[in-house]
Amino acid sequence: MRGILTATLVATIASALAVGCSRPSPDEAARTPAAPDARAPAVTVSADQEVSPVPPWRAPVIEVTADNAAALRKRAATALAEGRLYGDADAAIPIYLALRTHDATDTATAKALGDATTRLLAQGDAALATIDDDPLQLRHAHEIGAVARTIDRDADAVLAYLARLDTADQSQQANRLGERELADGRIGESGKGGALAKFREALKLRPGDARASQGLAAAESALIRRAESAAESSDYAAVETWLAHAGKVRPELDTVDHARARIQAQRVARVGQLRDQGIAALSQEDGIDTAREHLAQLLRIAPSGDPAAVELRERIDLAVHYGLFRPGQTFTDALGDGGRGPQLVIVPHGAFRMGAAEGEADAGDAERPARNVRFARGFAMARTEVSVAEFRRFITASGHRARATRRGYSTAYDERSGNLVRRGGVDWRADYAGKPAADDQPVLHVSHKDALAYAQWLSQQTGKRYRLPSEAEFEYALRAGSDGRFPWAADVPPPRTGNFTGAEDPSPSGRRWRNAFAGYGDGAWGPVRVGSYRANGYGLHDMTGNVSEWVADCWHDSYRRAPDGGQAWVNPGCRTAVVRGGSWASSPAQTRSAWRASADTDATNARVGFRVVRDI
Repeated sequence: MRGILTATLVATIASALAVGCSRPSPDEAARTPAAPDARAPAVTVSADQEVSPVPPWRAPVIEVTADNAAALRKRAATALAEGRLYGDADAAIPIYLALRTHDATDTATAKALGDATTRLLAQGDAALATIDDDPLQLRHAHEIGAVARTIDRDADAVLAYLARLDTADQSQQANRLGERELADGRIGESGKGGALAKFREALKLRPGDARASQGLAAAESALIRRAESAAESSDYAAVETWLAHAGKVRPELDTVDHARARIQAQRVARVGQLRDQGIAALSQEDGIDTAREHLAQLLRIAPSGDPAAVELRERIDLAVHYGLFRPGQTFTDALGDGGRGPQLVIVPHGAFRMGAAEGEADAGDAERPARNVRFARGFAMARTEVSVAEFRRFITASGHRARATRRGYSTAYDERSGNLVRRGGVDWRADYAGKPAADDQPVLHVSHKDALAYAQWLSQQTGKRYRLPSEAEFEYALRAGSDGRFPWAADVPPPRTGNFTGAEDPSPSGRRWRNAFAGYGDGAWGPVRVGSYRANGYGLHDMTGNVSEWVADCWHDSYRRAPDGGQAWVNPGCRTAVVRGGSWASSPAQTRSAWRASADTDATNARVGFRVVRDI
């Protein structure tokens, strides 16, 4: 800004910015004065901005006689040459006016007075040209106008000068009114009156008027401040409204573009901060409500579809259903005495139809009535059955004596007869035939109580809640989104689906299954190492096939009065538990998704193992 306008116009601009903080609506701002703000600087129209009345100029009285006329002419010529035109009795114009009164026919005097008038008007125009730098020059221009009127108010040159002077007055008056409007918060962004209209009027009257240009800049700043104030209140619709108005003030400049970029950067930073705060809250106990509050704030300020909002919403949804995990995620927990627990997969939350459908072949009453079961939260399930090595770590660390070990026998497969028979010296260390089992084989010959003890030990070691799956969880995970008789669509399993009774698989001595999947072969007779075949849609192996598995539920003859929330159906002290999922020696009917069987909780054999789940 030019220095001579600074003192008062800075006060005007400061007042405009202070008023802008009140954030009236665009329409209200156009028609309603802002309430006075005691903190805002007052706008005072001072002497350097408003011209006080200039009295008519009266020429000094100079007595002219025949004796002194020549001397006066000489004095006037000297004054004219030196540029002293009207200041006192020794100035050129007063002398020439006195000489003209003495002798109106004196052509030399008339010509000299005309030259003086021309030089006077040139000084006036020079004063008008400098009022942007020195507002007091406008008064000087008025003084010159008063002198010119005294010389000859009807002269064309004088009239033209007076017109230019009047235009300058109108321009300055428009500026003064614009500054007052701006100080009162009436910017006029709607195009109806206000400061902007006055400043534009001043520029129209006097193109290039610095004071009007500075007024436009101040009005633009006030509109930008209103946009910034709206941003502070997270009202970004108002931000765009105010910036749109500001953009029309001086469209040739990039001031508003810079302001928009600055506000947008602040908006992005605030959105990112709220996202980070929301995500951080999810790691805290009972932090979901706090995260939702951050999301609500974020949605008020973020553009539609903002990636940060999408991310936080997804993270909250995941936290609601999966804690800090994601569906399909695989992980292990550290054990207190070293090593890692079983590999777990996050099973997604959802709902399914549990049990056998009406008319399903081979289904029995124990699998009905079918019912809808919903899991409001996901859970972590072991990717495979518990292996011999994993169970050995438990036995070694805990000193637990498994049921078959204490009893001294279990039921194993006899190749000579093709039957399962009682065999002494067989426990969890043995395979399906009673021989020493490899570490990567699924553990067999374990009772329901042994499985519960293993889950309890894992809970103690990890500080997390491990348990046997509920029957509903097992069937939900086994189906993995399917709803047919088998977990696969056809009557025969696809290749490499699992270890089933396949017609193409002979025993070591050449025996064949009498009831098997026709045309299917998996290359195995008896259980194989865990995870040998393809995982299902949830990333789990051998949910049906390889070995059947203990679940947490007590046996009930049907699903009548069964819980519908997916939890285990347990009666205190029950002696009969549920076994789910087909095994290497199960008929096709026992490989169905809905198949279930009962077993004494102390029973052990070569067909049943188990896997664990963990709450998340």
